[in-house]
Amino acid sequence: MTFRTSHPSPPVILDDVRGAWKMLSGVARVTAMEGSRYLTELVGAPVQLKCENLQRTGSFKLRGAYVRISGLTPEERAAGVVAASAGNHAQGVALASSLLGVGSTVFMPVGAPMPKVSATREYGAEVRMYGQVVDETLAAAEEYARRTGAVLIHPFDHPDVIAGQGTVGLEILEQCPEVRTIVVGIGGGGLAAGIAVAVKALRPDVRIVGVQAAGAAGYPPSLAAGHPVAVESPQTMADGIRVGRPGDIPFRLVRDLVDEVRTVSEDELSSALLLCLERAKMVVEPAGASPVAALLSDPKAFEGPVVAVLSGGNVDPLLMQRVLTHGMAAAGRYLSLRLRLTDRPGALATLLATLSVADANVLDVSHLRTDPRLGLTEAEVELHLETKGPAHCGEVAAALRDAGYLVMD
Repeated sequence: MTFRTSHPSPPVILDDVRGAWKMLSGVARVTAMEGSRYLTELVGAPVQLKCENLQRTGSFKLRGAYVRISGLTPEERAAGVVAASAGNHAQGVALASSLLGVGSTVFMPVGAPMPKVSATREYGAEVRMYGQVVDETLAAAEEYARRTGAVLIHPFDHPDVIAGQGTVGLEILEQCPEVRTIVVGIGGGGLAAGIAVAVKALRPDVRIVGVQAAGAAGYPPSLAAGHPVAVESPQTMADGIRVGRPGDIPFRLVRDLVDEVRTVSEDELSSALLLCLERAKMVVEPAGASPVAALLSDPKAFEGPVVAVLSGGNVDPLLMQRVLTHGMAAAGRYLSLRLRLTDRPGALATLLATLSVADANVLDVSHLRTDPRLGLTEAEVELHLETKGPAHCGEVAAALRDAGYLVMD
């Protein structure tokens, strides 16, 4: 069956994806599909996780990069390749280039996670740091390509790259033939576009839902306008999808084939990353957790069986620490409060005993006696507690009030 859209000349068709699939045999892994009991119960239908975080280089990006570089002429290969990326595409290009014997230069934003920068160098690329966001970095890579003759390997805006990413869709249909909804994160749109090309050609009944971080959501205004629209200063912890402007080629395919694009908040991304770690035992970066964030935010909106694509697992440990803390707070696992007590020997010990009975774990205590608003015999205590969730937070606060403490907002 040959894929066609309403557009007379689609930039990528099913045969392109099938050709990419053959090219990637022995290069890209057929990544696992893992069930999630927690998400299944939440959604009310089977939920499977497509684990591209376990792909070589830690993300799906190797697929598109390898297909694109494989298609270069001997003269183009001799000139080398250049790419721009916050990390995942960088690693994909670096490894693909090394496997194919092609020299590579990769531009990365100044704030790119250091593990991604180090891994890109270890795969054999020359790394140059430039710009604050991928769009600025991409402009530097384009200028380098014009100046040196190196071939630009765009992270998402090329038919070969989209065809390579589309092989994820072929695997999903093989591994979960009964799938009814596929949820996938969107940055520039290459992965969502590729999956949509493959899946809609073979199973037009499958619903495809794209997910963007609310602070870097270029697709909703672009789809409303009918053409790619740039978002100024995109901001999100999900660096893998922090793209200011949809790609021209992916945009056409997303517009024609993706059924819906949703946005998720930073709190929802944090909670999703924490859930993947705790419940699925999966190390996933925020961009890779975006489909899970969408399921958490509106679980009854997805017809099952559902496949959520965990697109990457390359997360900076320092970011992981911050995100997990943020995610636990968003999930109601932390409680910060202030209260007043009588300043006398043993008062703090009595307070801590009350918290122990309430089964709250004290992380930090700050004791203030010098505020002029306090009475002569009063002290103010600021507490940071680890709790078991929102309901437990309410129980802890109630236990303190019942013990006679003045709990302040």
